[in-house]
Amino acid sequence: MTKEAGSRSSAPLGVFDSGLGGLTVVRALRLALPHEDIVYLGDTARVPYGTKGPDTIVKYALACSRHLVGRGVKALVIACNTVSAVAPERLRVDLDLPVLSVIEPGARAAVAATRSGKIGILATAGTVASGAYPRAVSQLSTRAETVGQAAPLLVPLAEEGWLEGEVPRLAVRRYLEPLARARVDVVVLGCTHYPLLRRVIEEEAKVMLGESVRVVDSATATAHDTTAFLEERGLLNTQEARGTVKLLVTDLAASFAASAARFLGEDATDVELVDL
Repeated sequence: MTKEAGSRSSAPLGVFDSGLGGLTVVRALRLALPHEDIVYLGDTARVPYGTKGPDTIVKYALACSRHLVGRGVKALVIACNTVSAVAPERLRVDLDLPVLSVIEPGARAAVAATRSGKIGILATAGTVASGAYPRAVSQLSTRAETVGQAAPLLVPLAEEGWLEGEVPRLAVRRYLEPLARARVDVVVLGCTHYPLLRRVIEEEAKVMLGESVRVVDSATATAHDTTAFLEERGLLNTQEARGTVKLLVTDLAASFAASAARFLGEDATDVELVDL
């Protein structure tokens, strides 16, 4: 390894999202890559992205990315399905840095898991409208087809910590109904908030779609892809110590810190407020 490559490998990974949800990707990255330092930026001043137009999403994504580039990151992980649906190519063109997203890994995992070729996508309205998952799946398989279902209520439920009980079950049941009618055998969690509700989603999916249904978490799939990418490029951090997580937000640092631990699975007391 050259001195330059060694220097780059010790640099942190940059991860960003519109708010809290992307911390499920950070959590998966921490499991897959325990020695990597991570700088996470949640654009809490402008959340949610899922209801914004493509041009606005690209503008916000560029601002977040440029801030993380200024922090010396070695690669960017877009921990947001909405941004991943519309902005990766623009970021790759504008930034002299590798850019990874959550759509392609989720699509790959879904295609690998399906037996019938029918894949259900639970996502925000913006991600469903973008057609990003059908495009990604069609590039991987000519026989697989997707059925998209917007599930907007799952985001506030996850953020409020309503992860069990009748309220999330009723919401999940309603959103799974079109997927059950389409007889999908794989359900992709196409929003980074949804893994917090995975247990309820899996339980309801098995009741409505059968015990053999598979639930695919795009956060875990992204962590696996990021690991492979860093290995191929010789960018894995070789430090022996456990990596650190630096949390940045654009608004509401105190309330973010209070909720972040639930998404991250570990304490999140040190949150820095930044201005984009």
